Amino acid sequence: MNGSPIAIVGPTASGKSTLGIEVALHLGGEIINCDSVQVYCGIQIATAKVPFEERRGVPHHLIDFVSPEINYTAGDWAREAAKRIEEIEARGRVPILVGGTGFYLRALRNPFFPSPQTDEAIRVRLNSIRDNKGVEYLHRLLRRLDPESAAELFPRDWPRVQRAIEVRLQTGARMSQQKVRRPQAPESTRRLRVIVLNPPRAELYRRINARTESHFSAGLVQEVEELLKLGVPANSNALGAHGYRRVVEFLQGKRDLPSAIEQTKLDVRHYAKRQLTWFRREPGVEWFEGFGEAEPTLAEVLQALQTAPGKS
Repeated sequence: MNGSPIAIVGPTASGKSTLGIEVALHLGGEIINCDSVQVYCGIQIATAKVPFEERRGVPHHLIDFVSPEINYTAGDWAREAAKRIEEIEARGRVPILVGGTGFYLRALRNPFFPSPQTDEAIRVRLNSIRDNKGVEYLHRLLRRLDPESAAELFPRDWPRVQRAIEVRLQTGARMSQQKVRRPQAPESTRRLRVIVLNPPRAELYRRINARTESHFSAGLVQEVEELLKLGVPANSNALGAHGYRRVVEFLQGKRDLPSAIEQTKLDVRHYAKRQLTWFRREPGVEWFEGFGEAEPTLAEVLQALQTAPGKS
């Protein structure tokens, strides 16, 4: 092992968390969450957070530390993750990023340009447009305002689409034009080994369907009801996440419960497909075909990490 930080990424339900803990135990590592929903405290059932008692003594960072009322950004996460990587390495341990949010990983490897503070009036207006006309309408609007940014973002990746629109409206300049102002990436990211899990698609989808049903059986609707009662906005980033969005629609009377369950399954399957598409666009990644909890996958990953990138 050459001491490089590691990222274990891939689609939801592929076993990233289990693999991350095993790699940490073998290499003396600490885990940094790289999932945009697991950062939120109080958002539990549909996030697949590893319970504390199942972490096997491995420290976990950047998990359960942001209020769900806050629209935490990829840039926020990247700055915190860079600090944690430095701190973990200073302790002589291995930082291991684990999660499926490719945009977070990209924000770490290619830091964002300085962007303006959110104009709440603009955000409220865009939230209303999204609620009334849908996320695809926002993406079409971005195509008119900033075609290059629109081409890089999935239509349903509405937090990023909306932020690109906000930057254009607030600054008068396209986000794509401002990227030349990016700060330099942390030195540690140039050593980052990115492991991508790519398990068999049919079995992955079966797991997603089963996991979705288990989330609803475990009280997902009640969890969302409590969050709304506590004042978490229905259109917040936290409740806009997969597994939560359709429950909000059910509680608002926009669909029945069976529809919410089936649509959530479809949403998450589509999300898993987009995650794999995203990571195929990332440079310098290493692909592994199995699920993270499979012994052959762990052995293959550990063997690969003993060699220089591209030599396994």
